[in-house]
Amino acid sequence: MSFLLVLVPGADWAYAIAAGLRDRTVLPTVGGLLAGYVALTAVVAGGVATVVARSPLVLTVLTAVGAAYLVWLGTATLARPSAPTVGAEESAGSWLWRAVKGAGISGLNPKALLLFLALLPQFIAQGATWPVAAQIALLGLVHTANCAAVYTGVGTAARLVLRARPAAARAVIRCSGAAMVAIGALLLVERLLS
Repeated sequence: MSFLLVLVPGADWAYAIAAGLRDRTVLPTVGGLLAGYVALTAVVAGGVATVVARSPLVLTVLTAVGAAYLVWLGTATLARPSAPTVGAEESAGSWLWRAVKGAGISGLNPKALLLFLALLPQFIAQGATWPVAAQIALLGLVHTANCAAVYTGVGTAARLVLRARPAAARAVIRCSGAAMVAIGALLLVERLLS
């Protein structure tokens, strides 16, 4: 089930595609996305997520921050849709900065937090010798491993397929930026209307 959910395009895909087109390697980007999911796993396993889910104000603030972050990244991507060229140099920004941005995309995603709250507990074995927190941690890490495989593949495929096609790459980067803006805006609107 986790693998199928990761195959659905979203903000993570958009960021991985943009990284595949702009950067020499997608590893910092994917590493950051994975760090965000590891953090969410820790939050859910620690029980903090239940408190967040029960507090409409905290969830609204989290949603607003995550949505604003996605809109900011998407807007920046739209403002600078540079097309890659064969043999291009590494894009501006350190590996650490790209990883931090990736962690923000996945770690501040309230939809992912709610997904972890709704999905992971369904697979807990009650009465098992492992504590519930350890089971949730293991399931979260399985999901993170699925993300690693898919996002690395998506970013690498974008680099291999689109790198020598600057016009197509520029269009994909613009679509990725627009997707981040749209997802951020929808998250905010949905939370404000609920």
